[in-house]
Amino acid sequence: MQINIRNLKDAFILLRIHFFIFLMPIFWFTLSNTTSFSWATAALIFFILHFLVYPASNGYNSYYDRDEGSIGGIKNPPKVTEELYWLVLFLDGLSVGLSLLVNVPFALLILLCLLVSKAYSYDKIRIKQYPIWGTLLTTFFQGIVIYLTIQIGLGYTSEQLFTNANLLLALFSSLFLAGSYPITQIYQHEEDSARGDKTLSLVLGIWGTFAFCTLAFSFAIAVLAIAYYINGTMNKFWLFLPFTIPVIGYLLFWMNKARQDISTVDYDHTMKMSAISSIGFNVAFLVMLNG
Repeated sequence: MQINIRNLKDAFILLRIHFFIFLMPIFWFTLSNTTSFSWATAALIFFILHFLVYPASNGYNSYYDRDEGSIGGIKNPPKVTEELYWLVLFLDGLSVGLSLLVNVPFALLILLCLLVSKAYSYDKIRIKQYPIWGTLLTTFFQGIVIYLTIQIGLGYTSEQLFTNANLLLALFSSLFLAGSYPITQIYQHEEDSARGDKTLSLVLGIWGTFAFCTLAFSFAIAVLAIAYYINGTMNKFWLFLPFTIPVIGYLLFWMNKARQDISTVDYDHTMKMSAISSIGFNVAFLVMLNG
């Protein structure tokens, strides 16, 4: 295949590498609950996840969605070309290859995550079109599985992984995502419907999405409190709690604004919501890591 440089540049844009900041909280949260790890290994895992695995998943999703409207992190996405497909496969291979430098179980789990992300978007399977299964799959793999995968990469044993408290912390990761994931779909109802994708947000509707995310996030906070209580580390919970205030505050502000003008349920407000929550929680988990 002859590579077109302009198309390759557009393909890199569709990887949405800068979008990693919205997925980064799970990494810092995992590290804040993991003891005796190598920072060099942690840095390699960070690179694999945020600069290879997640961008490859973003690119593959864009390849099959071929969005014409705004997508997460890009208000005006470029056209999809074949260069994007081959770039995604290159990143997939590189991510598995580098994962082998961490350890074999970690590499196998990274391969599994890549395959599941393909099934989510691939037009012959397209789990994305099923509102419940699509949401469960996304939050399970990007939450619980990624949390435990990072710990496996950092050398955790099965005894350390499968304590009640650690599994509850892993569950928090998925509930945390469940409290934010449908919000990212809230402005795309028309385009998702036209494409035949029944996302959870589309099924719930705008107000149902707001209610669902509020409930999921509240449940996540309760699970976090229980996990830290079992671990005897409630100090981490009290460090975390103040960082929820800006997130809850902006969500209530946005909901009130939407009641007055439904057109504010748009790309710009969604990205502001994502930015406030991701930056706030990144800082929160970094504080907990050092606290």
